[in-house]
Amino acid sequence: DTQFGQTGEHSVYTEHRGKEIMFHVATMLPFSETDAQQLHRKRHIGNDIVSLVFQEGSTPFSPDMVTSHFLHAYIVVQPDPGDGGADKYKVSVTARADVPHFGPSLPSPPVFIRGPEFRDWILNKLISAETACYK
Repeated sequence: DTQFGQTGEHSVYTEHRGKEIMFHVATMLPFSETDAQQLHRKRHIGNDIVSLVFQEGSTPFSPDMVTSHFLHAYIVVQPDPGDGGADKYKVSVTARADVPHFGPSLPSPPVFIRGPEFRDWILNKLISAETACYK
C-alpha cells in the first residue's frame, strides 16, 4: 500500500532459487493506538498460508494462539543457547492435519547454526510448506 501507509514503510524481501519471497513482519506493520484489535496487522498475517514465527524464550508455541482461516503451517524458530559459541536456533514445524508432509526434513536434533546453510534450508522449507498447503 503506497497510498495510505497502512502496510508500513519497510518490509523484508528476498529471492531464492528464482522465487520472490516477501515477509509480513508483525513488528514492521503499522501500530494503531486507537485500534485495539490491530486489524491492519491481522489482515496481512492472518491471510498468509505459512507463518515463520521467531519466538524468544522457551514458551511452547501453539497454533491456537492465532485465529485464521488461511494459516495452514507454522515454522517456529527459537534461539538455542546450547553450549555457547555460534548462534544456534532450534526449529519446529507444525501444520494442519490436512496438509501433506513437506520437506526438507528436520535434522535430529532440530538445531541449526546461523549461516547460509540454515538460510537455504528455511527458505526451502517455507516454499515447500506453501506448495503443500495448496494440495
